[in-house]
Amino acid sequence: MPQRVNAEQFAEALGAPVLVADFYSDSCVPCKHLSPVIAELEEKLPEVRFVKINIAYEKELTEKYDVMSAPTLILFKNGVEADRRTGFAPAGEIEEFITK
Repeated sequence: MPQRVNAEQFAEALGAPVLVADFYSDSCVPCKHLSPVIAELEEKLPEVRFVKINIAYEKELTEKYDVMSAPTLILFKNGVEADRRTGFAPAGEIEEFITK
């Protein structure tokens, strides 16, 4: 399972060549459905770092990255936002989003 991170830990994680940040909420049903998909992809794509950011507790990060709804996945490449998607999607679509 991806590690839940705070702002300081997230800043360190941005050093990864490829990072997927999952902005989620504990009360969000699509987020709960997405969680096992992300865990599966974490195993399948060991070269990608995955982290989870709870939007209720990490408001500074949520505002900084203009996250308006959960779940929102933001793909970072070399510390720079490369793409984002909102909502649930099956593993194949998310893998394509990451590896394209």
